[in-house]
Amino acid sequence: MFTLRPQLAVLLVLMAGLAACGETARLQIAEGTGPQPKLPEPNKTLMPTVNIAPAVGWAKGAKPVAAPGTQVAAFAEDLDHPRWLYVLPNGDVLVAETNSPAKPDDSKGIRGWVMNKVMGRAGAGVASANRITLLRDKDHDGVAETRTVFLQNLNSPFGMALVGNDFYVADTDQLLRFHYENGQTSITGKPSKVTDLPAGTLNHHWTKNVIASKDGKKLYVTVGSNSNVGENGLDKEEGRAAIWEVDAATGAHRIFASGLRNPNGMDWEPQTGKLWTAVNERDEIGSDLVPDYITSVKDGAFYGWPFSYYGQHVDVRVSPQNPALVAKAIAPDYAVGPHTASLGLTFSDGKTLPAPFTQGVFIGQHGSWNRKPHSGYKVIFVPFANGKPSGAPVDLLTGFLNADDKAQGRPVGVINDQHGGVLVADDVGNKIWRVTAAKAQ
Repeated sequence: MFTLRPQLAVLLVLMAGLAACGETARLQIAEGTGPQPKLPEPNKTLMPTVNIAPAVGWAKGAKPVAAPGTQVAAFAEDLDHPRWLYVLPNGDVLVAETNSPAKPDDSKGIRGWVMNKVMGRAGAGVASANRITLLRDKDHDGVAETRTVFLQNLNSPFGMALVGNDFYVADTDQLLRFHYENGQTSITGKPSKVTDLPAGTLNHHWTKNVIASKDGKKLYVTVGSNSNVGENGLDKEEGRAAIWEVDAATGAHRIFASGLRNPNGMDWEPQTGKLWTAVNERDEIGSDLVPDYITSVKDGAFYGWPFSYYGQHVDVRVSPQNPALVAKAIAPDYAVGPHTASLGLTFSDGKTLPAPFTQGVFIGQHGSWNRKPHSGYKVIFVPFANGKPSGAPVDLLTGFLNADDKAQGRPVGVINDQHGGVLVADDVGNKIWRVTAAKAQ
């Protein structure tokens, strides 16, 4: 007689319950987008909505759908979970091939076990390669001819920044500095530690990004929360859900802005010089809440997490409450849809792609797990005027979900490549896509 293993039996029961709960979106994505998104009442169910797009990868010859006036092709293929991108001054492209580190305290209990299984279906369960790879397109034909291991034996690396000859890498647990010479294809020298970053065996949002100030004296580092809404205890959130400002020379740091549940992409808006970031908001209060967002980052500002969202909309799940801090919470600038997992962010350089992609910001949307129907799974462009969003988003790349709602790819980091293209890291397709202006027929 066949007997189910206890864990498998629990999983089947829970998944049946999830399927039966029937919670679906009541609003369109567009209604949860823009400077004033609709925010319905929370719809908290007994079990969270789980709607994963199983990862299947790209069939031979398949690729995303590019916007009219643009075209897309593979810049590099057969990578190992490529997540984040950086372009060196000589045009070499760096890609962080990386994934989550071991974090056993983030997977405890039945709920943690189930979520690990579910996320594995989304393509997030592979081991981290822990390296940064250099890709060189010497003849500028839009395809990298050579690749070398630029750095290896890292610890879930993500963000990268170059200041002079100092190359910075944000590992999950520390910010590192390496010596770099122009044109170098591999770094073998030992790093120096700039500062430790919050990590450990409970390391819920593990990705750490880094960007340098214009003068290179300050480094800004994203540190995501250690939970969805503080359910692991607010003491576990010390220094998290924030952007740090780090002194490059000494490693001294302070909280630049807080209440940002999981900030990832950062860039400097070209007209105003303000820092902008893309932020993943909280889950498990319905398919319509809470919209992810992009925002300018104000020094000393508090953006609500975990006590409130979109300004001063209180999240009653958080205990203890903090009315005084909620009263200080400011609303972000622009919503980019609920549960879109907006990660990548880079401003247009004004000369790479044709209109309407000349002035504004590209956003890589990794895709939802907590929404029915799916959201995200594309690259969008938010137009800007006078340093602020000025209209509805425009799709740049779509088609990451196939006709069966399975994920052929999932976009993450986006960046201008200095040679007329926008690069997009695809960690399920294991490719880097390059979007350019369409050739005249």
